[in-house]
Amino acid sequence: MTEIIHLPGIGNSGDLHWHTLWEKADPSICRFAPSSWDEPDLSDWIAALDQAVQSTHTPPVLVAHSLACLLVAHWHQMSDLPIKGAMLVAVPDPASPAFPTQASSFARPPEKKFRFPSLIVASTDDPYGSLPYAQMRAEQWGSELKTIGAAGHINGQSKLGDWSEGLAHLRDFASRV
Repeated sequence: MTEIIHLPGIGNSGDLHWHTLWEKADPSICRFAPSSWDEPDLSDWIAALDQAVQSTHTPPVLVAHSLACLLVAHWHQMSDLPIKGAMLVAVPDPASPAFPTQASSFARPPEKKFRFPSLIVASTDDPYGSLPYAQMRAEQWGSELKTIGAAGHINGQSKLGDWSEGLAHLRDFASRV
């Protein structure tokens, strides 16, 4: 069985977010735990991700949303801990006016190709990251790209419920890595 670690973005994932709903349906999914969700510090988030990966029995699949996608890009350059792969949902553009100022330490993510398989899932109308930005990151990071149409920031406000399409993407990705 593939171990899964959820990496929510700034503010954590609320009750209506698919991260939370997937965890309620499958208690084996764990969530990383930085010391602050609202005032994110890159060093703290990297340490929390290291701790979460070290606590698994087998190399896990990371499922990142929003700011945590940039975390994965920074982490892969600083850590050699093994993971099976990463699914990156709604990659935000740090140059976007919507990018939160309190997350400035996450800006300038590495452009280096990931050392593990990855899948970027993007919406055509994400206010935090355009489709061309997701396409550029997919090319740089060596990621497969799935475009799901107009789904906003692919979060609780997108009203996706348990986002069964996303879970199908995760299962397919996990089965191939």
